[in-house]
Amino acid sequence: MDLQLTGKRALVTGSTSGIGWATARELAAEGAHVILNGRDPARLASAVARIQSELPEAVVDGVLADLSSAAGCQRLLDAAGEVDILVNNLGIFEPKAFEQITDEDWLRFFEVNLLSGVRLARHHLPRMKARGWGRMVFISSESGICPPAEMVHYGMTKSAQLSVSRGLAETCVGTGVSVNAVLPGPTRTEGVGDFFAKLAREAGQTLADAERDFFQHARPTSLLQRFIEPAEVAAMVTYVCSPRSAATNGAALRVEGGVVRSLI
Repeated sequence: MDLQLTGKRALVTGSTSGIGWATARELAAEGAHVILNGRDPARLASAVARIQSELPEAVVDGVLADLSSAAGCQRLLDAAGEVDILVNNLGIFEPKAFEQITDEDWLRFFEVNLLSGVRLARHHLPRMKARGWGRMVFISSESGICPPAEMVHYGMTKSAQLSVSRGLAETCVGTGVSVNAVLPGPTRTEGVGDFFAKLAREAGQTLADAERDFFQHARPTSLLQRFIEPAEVAAMVTYVCSPRSAATNGAALRVEGGVVRSLI
């Protein structure tokens, strides 16, 4: 399927690794001019170089900006310029008992996971509407509809992303602009890999044993019974970013391996 993305300009936040990088690569492979974003110069340069190495014809840029503040978001907006596609992928997670989550933790998660996307959307959405076309995607999580007891503050931000995404879509009636959310399940990102490697060491297990125990006990409803690969999420995101997805708007699209036991 030709996704008709050649020549489109796409910005993917938090894209030096994981779902963000996989999405940036997939968009570049489909012909989009992709702008990657990160806050570490070496990691950002490496992420751009990896795509250029794998896709020599790709047009890829990188913008260094920390989106945990309004000033950082403005730096990205100033450097990236106008885009046709915005993927609000940036997110942090941290397992922590509710009683230990401080006010500072709550505010940090809200600022990074939600407000970064809100600030970028506030800039780009009216411009997309004025041009008569645009795609905006919020990378939420199955935790947005199944709040995790082990990180309530994270789940809160993912639920909020769903509300913002649907609300913004309601403002796009008849404009040619769509706003959707994608809900990954447990995904084999760098951060998740490091976390499970630590758990495995502490429990005297192999990484494979730790993964199996996680799905048997913490996510028994998963139909995959394995971690999702970032590229599997990126395939859905890339389709939703394309002109071919015009009839999908205001949706919360699950790519969570069947963890959520629901008909819709």
